[in-house]
Amino acid sequence: MRSLRDRADEAELIDREGHDPGVLAANLEEIRRVNRLLGGISLSLGALDRLLPPNDDGPAAILDVGTGAADLPEAMEDWLRRRGQSGGVVGIDLSREVLTRARERLEAHAAAIPLAVADGIHLPFPDRAFAVAHCSFVLHHLDPDNAVALLAELGRVSRRGIVVNDLQRGWISYLGSLVCCRLLSRNPLTRHDGPLSARRAYTVAEMTDVARRAGLTPTRFATFLGYRVVMIAARGGA
Repeated sequence: MRSLRDRADEAELIDREGHDPGVLAANLEEIRRVNRLLGGISLSLGALDRLLPPNDDGPAAILDVGTGAADLPEAMEDWLRRRGQSGGVVGIDLSREVLTRARERLEAHAAAIPLAVADGIHLPFPDRAFAVAHCSFVLHHLDPDNAVALLAELGRVSRRGIVVNDLQRGWISYLGSLVCCRLLSRNPLTRHDGPLSARRAYTVAEMTDVARRAGLTPTRFATFLGYRVVMIAARGGA
């Protein structure tokens, strides 16, 4: 069994280019299923509910960084619609290949989510352009210095605060990923990256340190089944 005291630094396959389109689409679909069934969507929407009260001033525009299959922006759009709030959601991803698959899926569901290729560490948006900046399953892909840069950028473009949704490193997430990804999936990306993601994930204490280095103050953490965590953070304790 591997030690989980320190983060793994092995690169994930999904961070490379040149994937078989079918393999990539299947991997994104499996991540979408995890988000739907194992806390990803519920944690993010719960965090948004705390950051964006129904009577919040101004449009409730949300930025989703590292949007993947764009399933979380879809859920956020539905959430805003149910609350009668304007603003909408914009999704960005560093990978053109991933966004191509996301657009195909959105078109198949007649969903209109603006998507763009962009780097979360160098966001092409002005200060406070969004009410909330959000990322899910992104932080663990980055080393600590780049994680700090990402959170600083999320804080810069947000008005109310940021939401970070990710795995938390520990035996629950590692063993759960190992069992689910190796036994329930035949997808090579899922089988390789799932357990590795759990080993690359930050602990709550490490996430807190990264946020503070980025000039942000964590205001709340929530977890799901001990394997996944969402952090709400604001600039300067706001």
